[in-house]
Amino acid sequence: MKTFFIRHGMTYGNTKHQYIGRTDQPLCEEGREAIIAVKERGIYPQINKVYVSPKKRARETAQILFPEAEQIVIEDLREMDFGVFEERSYIDMADDQIYQDWVAGKCEGQIPGGELKSAFTERSCKAFLELIKTLNEEDSPIVFVVHGGTIMSILSSFAVPVREYYDFYVKNGYGYECDWDGKALTVLKEFGVDPSWKTPEEG
Repeated sequence: MKTFFIRHGMTYGNTKHQYIGRTDQPLCEEGREAIIAVKERGIYPQINKVYVSPKKRARETAQILFPEAEQIVIEDLREMDFGVFEERSYIDMADDQIYQDWVAGKCEGQIPGGELKSAFTERSCKAFLELIKTLNEEDSPIVFVVHGGTIMSILSSFAVPVREYYDFYVKNGYGYECDWDGKALTVLKEFGVDPSWKTPEEG
């Protein structure tokens, strides 16, 4: 099944390089305009349903891109909870020892008041699998409008060619077209607001 993963548009926190997880920020004006520009290029498939995170930024992005589609909210496709790091940037936390230790541990450790990356990945993948198993080729293409972390979690777990978690990082408005065969997601294309389409080998 053709499966698209699209990261939501930019929020105010994104413009400040803040960690935005559980915080329910809407799109900022710049982010909204960028997604409208993507919509106008017509690079997305026509769909009747779009699967979204419950967060405003994902739902607003989906509404712009797919105004006629029914939004199906998948609660566990929400972004990682960054706990005490929420709405703070790496610059804000330059002298925060808890944050520096977390980064030194490759961001794998427990965030006070937040989630473990491994638990977040497990949550995201479970939600993806539970949904995708209920669908078939007649439902294709399947489109998810979610978060950068959600995309990295799912693709690092199921995508081929195999890549590490952070290798699937995408900027706001960017995403992937994949083919799901019941076991793996073959990455077909990467795309973005540039609006060039490219295979992973092309960079």
